[in-house]
Amino acid sequence: MNTNQSSVASGFSYSRVFFEELVDLALAHAKKLGASDAAAEASEGCGLSVSVRKGELENVERNRDKGLSVTVYVGRRRGNASTSDFSVPAIEQTVQAAFDIARFTAEDPAAGLPDEADIAPQSERTIDLDLFHPWTVTSEAAAELALQCEAAAFAVDKRISNSEGAGVSAQQSHFFSAHSNGFRGGYASSRHSMSVSPIAGTGDAMERDAWYSSMLNAQDMASPERIGRYAAQRALSRLNARKISTRECPVLFESPLAAGLLGALVQAISGGSLYRKSSFLLDSLGKQVLPKHIDMHEDPFVQRGKGSSPFDDEGVRVAARQVVDAGRVRGYFLSSYSARKLGMRTTGNAGGSHNLVLRSRQTQAGDDLDAMIRKMGRGLLVTELMGSGVNYVTGDYSRGASGFWVERGRIAYPVHEITIAGNMKSMLKDIEAVGADTYNYGSKTVGSILVGKMKIAGR
Repeated sequence: MNTNQSSVASGFSYSRVFFEELVDLALAHAKKLGASDAAAEASEGCGLSVSVRKGELENVERNRDKGLSVTVYVGRRRGNASTSDFSVPAIEQTVQAAFDIARFTAEDPAAGLPDEADIAPQSERTIDLDLFHPWTVTSEAAAELALQCEAAAFAVDKRISNSEGAGVSAQQSHFFSAHSNGFRGGYASSRHSMSVSPIAGTGDAMERDAWYSSMLNAQDMASPERIGRYAAQRALSRLNARKISTRECPVLFESPLAAGLLGALVQAISGGSLYRKSSFLLDSLGKQVLPKHIDMHEDPFVQRGKGSSPFDDEGVRVAARQVVDAGRVRGYFLSSYSARKLGMRTTGNAGGSHNLVLRSRQTQAGDDLDAMIRKMGRGLLVTELMGSGVNYVTGDYSRGASGFWVERGRIAYPVHEITIAGNMKSMLKDIEAVGADTYNYGSKTVGSILVGKMKIAGR
């Protein structure tokens, strides 16, 4: 089999044509063995990661991964196997392994490829969403960018006394998948990032913070100087933090942390949680779970969107839709399997959500973080959370936190060593405002979120 390397561009070792041949070989062998259906995906990823600390190079790492995954169905029995060996014997052995697993696996009425009616049509599979921007940065150039980022942090103030380092990463991947229900498709994508973690203060009074920029196109990232300065300012602002007494008060989640609240909402209305009955929002379709001023929209077709895709992981068509309308849940996040388990139809979310945006109809253009702090008046601004204290069955929420105490609409002083607690169902219903200071975290975009009241455990 010819890898067709002469036609390979942008740093990949294997071409799309070669991946198509691999996938077709796997599907043909599955059919020869007697599989009723089969799916296969070939993929490759490669990249460069560089880290520095205190002005010196720490690590240079190059990665290159490849794989072929095969899923075989024998009726309603399913088997899966994978290999990183692209030789013909290895592929046939992998298909055989998946077939053998399927033969001895219990039947599952929900198992199977997506229905033909749900598969993305050819015209949609080839939509160009501008997702691939290879960055041919050398390790020396990447190290220089990381050093500039860290140096910018140190230059802000003499109280920036140390650093946990800075890093630059350039990553890209491509895949091709197909299955016996007629789907064939694939595309390339990239993701590049730069980050730094400065430390302010000395001894027991040290405080650390961090910032980063991550984009599909390296030219869209913030400059190393801007990232370094902002990270340093965040660390400095945390010096001389105090403990506060136990109380109930409003809590304003800074936008990067608000994205975590959005993630909890998504998980609660996703098929896996729903059919397993491990969600605090069971049977929430059509019900009010957020205030009437809140909407949430999903759009898979955003140009250069981190959550963009012309089809989902099963080859199912995707569509822009209103997931939450005036606080009511209008749709779940379902794959073909979870949809069958719930007696519903797939929403094209095998693999996750696509470019979600949560907004408030009351938000004004000038509602930046300062405006949100003024809106809160008196309460807690949370800028860091620790632990993973969310019970998705009950909705109980408890996280270690640090941030700033706010009085009369202004930051009074930094606080630390506290715990914030509540219940996600009531927290979501108690969202009083969403800021215009939007932050993008992967496939989710949201501004700072003000929750009317939560419990604060302090000294």
